[in-house]
Amino acid sequence: MALVVLLSLLGVARDGAAAPYPPLPVGDDRGFLGNLSVPALAPGQSASLTFTVGDPLPTALSDAALTFEVYAFNGFPGNATGPVAVAGAPVLSNATTSGSSVGVVIGGLAAGGVVHGSVGVATASTTPSGAFAVRSALSFSSNGTEYRLESRGWFNASTWADATELPNGSATLNLTVLGVSGVSPETAIVVSASSFPTILAGVLVAAAVLVGVGAWIYFRRGPASSSGVARPPDDHQAPSAFGKSRTRDGD
Repeated sequence: MALVVLLSLLGVARDGAAAPYPPLPVGDDRGFLGNLSVPALAPGQSASLTFTVGDPLPTALSDAALTFEVYAFNGFPGNATGPVAVAGAPVLSNATTSGSSVGVVIGGLAAGGVVHGSVGVATASTTPSGAFAVRSALSFSSNGTEYRLESRGWFNASTWADATELPNGSATLNLTVLGVSGVSPETAIVVSASSFPTILAGVLVAAAVLVGVGAWIYFRRGPASSSGVARPPDDHQAPSAFGKSRTRDGD
């Protein structure tokens, strides 16, 4: 049940067509951002959201910048899902700022290079039990061209459906419709009060890990077309914490 709850998370998202970026070769985007990990927390506790940023391209990256944002909340018990509008929501932080959204300057990265990083995560004594979805975005320049990757949480339901479903219902991935160069993973911060059953808390933690892995991108095989459209493999993982069967925002 907890996994179903977590996979149903949905927040306010934008129309991806508003800011077009050139699509990257299909499969390359999985190498840019990964290893998202944050431990389950009790109200009032703090930890770190860790990650790696890599350059799978044959050219160096410059001006790389990463953004994380807490954007949706699924409370438990009750399974009430929606935008983060609760008192005591987790706060993200870096060396200079804190809030629901935080940026990380990566700078330059050599071809094939990898850097490890983290942002702080703090909860309050009033933070409610549940899962707080965290979306990601990565922008950079390579060989004079600007690119941007965004996770599922930045797109509304209709835009995502247009980009990932063919008229016959088959799965696809059209980066041109999304207006981004690729899709990045996202994760969730699981907060469990001391009254939470231990087993349930463990299931939520496992679900959060699955979100981080499943969000990795599931339409990832074969060369990309010039339009940014790609066919998926027969077996795939969920693209995010949300699933792909919703017909409207809030499903």
